[in-house]
Amino acid sequence: MNFQGVIIEESLQDKSVLQDVTILSTKVEAVTDDHRTPWIKQWTLHTIEFPEHHADEIADKLSSAIDSYYPGSWYADFKNDNLHYIVFKERVFKVNLQNPIYRDAMEYGISIGIPSHQLDFPPEIEEWKRN
Repeated sequence: MNFQGVIIEESLQDKSVLQDVTILSTKVEAVTDDHRTPWIKQWTLHTIEFPEHHADEIADKLSSAIDSYYPGSWYADFKNDNLHYIVFKERVFKVNLQNPIYRDAMEYGISIGIPSHQLDFPPEIEEWKRN
């Protein structure tokens, strides 16, 4: 089963990873204060897809490709019906969707500076925000 997700082009120091995935669609979005990325004016969001057997390779490549100058500003994620990969600079979390537990990925993202509202992984998000 193929994986799908979104990669923000501006988050990549090395954009060659985009050659390893199929880009299904692209949306350009103006940056707002909520994004907390004032050094850029827009986000280019690529909805991507790739075969399941490339998931670990793509995760590793993305983890290395994320901008190292602003590593606490970016992550990417992709999933299929079984697994959800959450990829930060030099750190990858793999969540089993049969028993989804996101707390470690969310706490890590917060610890490196990613706004909590951008770490909106279901189904734990509402419970996690309350605690």
